[in-house]
Amino acid sequence: MSNGPWTDAENDLIVADYFAMLAEDMAGRPYNKAQHRRSLMPLLRSRTEGSIEFKHQNISAVLKGLGEDWIPCYKPAFNFQMTLVDAVARWLALNPAWLWRIPASRTANGMREAAQIWIGPSPTLSNQPPPQELEQMLHVAKKFDVAGRDERNRALGRAGEERVVAHERSALKMAGRDDLARKVRWISEEDGDGAGYDIASFTPDGQERLIEVKTTNGWERTPFYISRNELAVAEERRSEWCLFRLWNFSREPKAFELRPPLDAHVSLTATAFQASFH
Repeated sequence: MSNGPWTDAENDLIVADYFAMLAEDMAGRPYNKAQHRRSLMPLLRSRTEGSIEFKHQNISAVLKGLGEDWIPCYKPAFNFQMTLVDAVARWLALNPAWLWRIPASRTANGMREAAQIWIGPSPTLSNQPPPQELEQMLHVAKKFDVAGRDERNRALGRAGEERVVAHERSALKMAGRDDLARKVRWISEEDGDGAGYDIASFTPDGQERLIEVKTTNGWERTPFYISRNELAVAEERRSEWCLFRLWNFSREPKAFELRPPLDAHVSLTATAFQASFH
């Protein structure tokens, strides 16, 4: 029975098995976790079921750091080794379609009609996870540029915006403002990018509401990119502009809103510089 460090080969085996279960879980199909563990045991240097189960929890934590979905019954367990992160990254590199998937329930045809999105409090110092856990999550997100990956995933971004358009129209209808609901515009789709916000909506009393949507399949603290133009419009139109952070999108979308000034809520880090010749 082995108690030594997990090898790359072992990590690759258990990561592949985890994703097989995750695919079933997300599709709502039944699967037997105990059978998966028992099938792995002879392949993993006779490791115990308990050690395999804990490793599954480690994988959940890695996926949380990567801004990805995980199996809810395997609660994330931290203090994982970076070799496990590398194994998850290898699996994702071999299966690129996983990162670019859009669950059927989130597409235009499958989206629940006029469903409201749960909007909760934004991340703050008072509701953050333990420092060591947060440090691991942010380290993984930075190393693998999770914010950049979400930004490049145009299908994810578009699906998120579409979902928020439906949410805004539904909220206005429920407030008895069908007239305003009909005027909600999906700016980035109808006019293209560059306005500094994605959706032009309204409050029930008729005030303009300019919404920039940022979507992730990950948890609420997954980093995101924001452009110089978006920041400029946020400053120019503080009373109307808001950032609508949509998270847990692949499961049950949840959200929070941030209002200018954004640096009161998040740390803004320059990631690129324009170079001009003298």
